[in-house]
Amino acid sequence: MLLAINVNNTNVKFGVVDGDRIVGEWRQHTSAMRTADEHAVWLFQLMEMEGIDPKAITAAIIGSVVPNANFNLRRLCTRYFNCEAMFLGDPGVVFGIKVKGAGAGADRICNSVGASILFPNTPVVVVDFGTATNFDVVDEEGSYCGGAIAPGINLSIEALVNATALLPRIVVEKPHQVIGTTTVACMHTGVFWGYVGLIEGIVNRIKKEFGRPMKVVSTGGLAPVFEGSIDVIEQTVSDITARGLIEIYKRSKK
Repeated sequence: MLLAINVNNTNVKFGVVDGDRIVGEWRQHTSAMRTADEHAVWLFQLMEMEGIDPKAITAAIIGSVVPNANFNLRRLCTRYFNCEAMFLGDPGVVFGIKVKGAGAGADRICNSVGASILFPNTPVVVVDFGTATNFDVVDEEGSYCGGAIAPGINLSIEALVNATALLPRIVVEKPHQVIGTTTVACMHTGVFWGYVGLIEGIVNRIKKEFGRPMKVVSTGGLAPVFEGSIDVIEQTVSDITARGLIEIYKRSKK
């Protein structure tokens, strides 16, 4: 079985893959200070709860946008799973798509590969709700064409709270109405519907500039919060990044 690890700025997502099936999936807060031993204790317990034998792991692939976390994750694989992890960006790793431009992170490449296999021959915009809100544009050939990066919704809330004296920290949720009657209600409606406007505005401009019909999907930890509230998003695909990471491993092994 394959251990697929996707390292983002907020969370590290671990997945165990048996053939084409993801049989276990867990999230951990990203910390470069967490040792390989700590990773192993946490992960082994979760695998045991799912009935997964750690000895069945024979390979690992890691896509990371947090370089300082890589050493301990690499050591996790070598010490506890007896395998050398494949990292996106290593020599010999095959994406199987064209990456137009420079500086695309591992998550954006995985999103593009995932979109290309889930929606073949179809241009796609992947809206990824993470620490940053990414817009990844994939053409009908599966190539990553670029996109946009906006501050993530939780970053915006932190900035609002830290820059004001009396505004409290809130949890993102859909408000019952647009016109708030309390400070907290006003914050909820401004944050939530403000992001809906941001998403719809950027996606519509991308589609206009691209000039051809495009499918728009969302992913990331906060995608379910906005499901059904953003007209331009057609579908939420929670595992599109993981699917891309797994496909890159298969292409590289071939």
